[in-house]
Amino acid sequence: MNTENTLISALGIEFVELGNGKVVATMPVNENTRQPFGFLHGGASVALAETVASVGAVQLIDLDKEICFGLEINANHIKAKREGLVTATGTVMHQGRTTMVWDIKITDEEEQLICVSRCTMAVVPKR
Repeated sequence: MNTENTLISALGIEFVELGNGKVVATMPVNENTRQPFGFLHGGASVALAETVASVGAVQLIDLDKEICFGLEINANHIKAKREGLVTATGTVMHQGRTTMVWDIKITDEEEQLICVSRCTMAVVPKR
């Protein structure tokens, strides 16, 4: 997967594990992912969560016949973070013919919960 010149590379997201129904990725908390007050931007957390769900969904479809897109995402920001690294772990909760639902938990280095998200992916035929 080429992530050059994408939001993934701009945010410094790196994939640690790509599995069947599970994806783990990290993202630094730095000048690219902080809001103006010095804390991890909630939008950066949501971008990390949707990236994990999207990459996970791609692992479960037939890319010759299908493509997937984020359909809906929500996030609860539990704890603020100023620096370091966050890790998103996404697991598939529902894998249907036209939709998937992913659960994503973002934690810090001490495994404290930073954000919890749920992302629904649409699976559509390629045209």
